[in-house]
Amino acid sequence: MPGTRKLGRPTAHRKAMLRGMVTLLLENGQVETTLTRAKEVRSVAEKMITLGKKNTLASRRAALAYITKEEVVTKVFSELAPLYANRAGGYTQIFKLGPRRGDGAEMAIVKLIDYKKPEAGEKKAKKEKKVEAAALEA
Repeated sequence: MPGTRKLGRPTAHRKAMLRGMVTLLLENGQVETTLTRAKEVRSVAEKMITLGKKNTLASRRAALAYITKEEVVTKVFSELAPLYANRAGGYTQIFKLGPRRGDGAEMAIVKLIDYKKPEAGEKKAKKEKKVEAAALEA
């Protein structure tokens, strides 16, 4: 079957599901899902990181058209693209977890290679800076 997997869903549902999962992967650094979904998410996520490496207005708009959160697009262009600047593809890994209890679907984790998730303290510091900046503007 050439092209993409249908994943047992209508086209609109499948595209919306993949957009959400790619956004979640790029936001958190990893996502747990079924193996077939993981393979589809990997393909699209790597395309989004490649757009980030181009760093043009057109590539940013293309990423904004697919990724559902603006702050995730900013993260792709400011953090992930420089992290993978010297890597020619292969930005993600898939780890098989075994069958899911209930329906036996093969589960997997998709992770970004070499990505270190920011600690809770760093996130709070960034939020505090944003609050202070907003207070100064007001």
